[in-house]
Amino acid sequence: MQVVPSIDVEHGRSRIVHWPGAASGEGTPSDRPDRIAERFVAAGATLIHVVDMDGARAGRPTNLEAIGRIASRVAVPLQLSGGMEGADNIRLAFAAGATRVVVSMAMADRQDALRECLAVAGDWLAVGLDPRPERIAAYPWHRPAPPSLIDLAGELVDLGVRRLVLSHGGARPDLSFLAEMARTIRAELFVAGGSVDLDAIRGLRDASIAGIILGEPLLSGAIDFAKALEAAA
Repeated sequence: MQVVPSIDVEHGRSRIVHWPGAASGEGTPSDRPDRIAERFVAAGATLIHVVDMDGARAGRPTNLEAIGRIASRVAVPLQLSGGMEGADNIRLAFAAGATRVVVSMAMADRQDALRECLAVAGDWLAVGLDPRPERIAAYPWHRPAPPSLIDLAGELVDLGVRRLVLSHGGARPDLSFLAEMARTIRAELFVAGGSVDLDAIRGLRDASIAGIILGEPLLSGAIDFAKALEAAA
């Protein structure tokens, strides 16, 4: 299972300062996304996830220069979320150096637009879903009744989506449910966020999850990246 460092970028800088030697007072803190990504790749990361915080608010990518700087310093795939909902937005992201994108759950109700996005990104497009039942039920769907997560995932796979990112917020992932979902859905499943520790990483690995996307826990040092990689192996 991949352990994917995630960097929240706002006004060209990382929202969280990365200081790998903070506990011992060694090393150099940085809020430069390109340097943070380079550090994680040097430590073994095989994919970097970036959240364009400004882009998410604007509905279009806005931190493209920062994406370009990251892409120029790392030789691993670069996945971008935030403001990706639209084929032209994806083209801008790819031109800047991103190689994968994540669009929001809203695209499940905009299937023509989703097809256009898939025509640009193909298998390198993922759809982000909130797996918490109360969140799915409360979402303003343009359909007679809210879908279940399994039905929603099945719809997206039938449309050609091959990757799903399940964002748990502050909740702890339901490992038994995720294991069943991984068995039944014909798509790679990534888990983002949630209350996660090394035992949870091992559980996600055993549930056949393709990857876990971690931001603040890795950047703050709450979870050691090397130990996370070991737990995921």
